[in-house]
Amino acid sequence: MHYEKYLEIIKGSHSVKFNEFFNLLNEHNKICNLTSICDEKGVIYKHFLDSAVGESLFPQGAKVAEIGSGGGFPSIPIKIIRDDLNFTLIESTGKKCNYLKKIVDKLSLNGVNVLNVRAEDGAHMHNLREKFDVSCARAVAQLNTLAEYCMPYVKVGGLFIAYKGDAAEEIKAAERSLFVLGGEIEKVIEYELPECGKRTLIAVRKVKSTPLKYPRGQGRERKNPL
Repeated sequence: MHYEKYLEIIKGSHSVKFNEFFNLLNEHNKICNLTSICDEKGVIYKHFLDSAVGESLFPQGAKVAEIGSGGGFPSIPIKIIRDDLNFTLIESTGKKCNYLKKIVDKLSLNGVNVLNVRAEDGAHMHNLREKFDVSCARAVAQLNTLAEYCMPYVKVGGLFIAYKGDAAEEIKAAERSLFVLGGEIEKVIEYELPECGKRTLIAVRKVKSTPLKYPRGQGRERKNPL
C-alpha cells in the first residue's frame, strides 16, 4: 500500500481543509466523545491517512452510504480528496449528526447528506435500500455483524467496503453471512501504516439482492450474528 502520496495530500495540497477538520474534531470531541486519539500526529495517521488509503476502491462518481459515521471516517477524508463522490452519512446519535453537519458546512463539502437514523432502520427505507453503489464502514462492528448493517444499502453489482485491522479471523467467520446477504469477497488488501500497525481493506461485491428480512433489528445483528 503506497501511503506516501496520501500523506503528501493531507499535509500538502489539501492541508487547509484537513487542518480545519482536525480543529473541529478536537472541539466537538469534548461534547460527542468522537475519538480517544486527539494529538495531531495520531489523528493524521490513525484517522486521516487510514481513511484516505482506501479511496482507490471507490468507483468514479459513486453514491456512497457510510454506516455509523461517528467522527466522519473514512467519509470526510475521502470526500476532501475525491469531490466526485456523493456521500450519505448514516449516524444514530443526534450530537454526532450535528457535528457532521457542521463539518460539511465549514469545509464546504458538496454532495454530502447526514441522516440521523439507526443503520438497521435506514436499511428498510425504500429511498435507501439497495440505492447505493458503495456502502462503507470503519470501526463499527465485527465483519459478520457489519455486513448485515451495510449490505442492504448496496445495489446489486455494487461494493461493500470494510476498513479493519488484522481481520483474518473475522473474514473466515463472516463467510456465511456474506453469502446469505448476497455478497462475495472480491479483494482483501493487507498492509501496514506508520503508527497504526496491520490494516485490512475488504471489498465485497454484491452479486444478488439481500433478502428483505435483513437487517433483523432489535440488536440481533450483534447478539446473534449470521
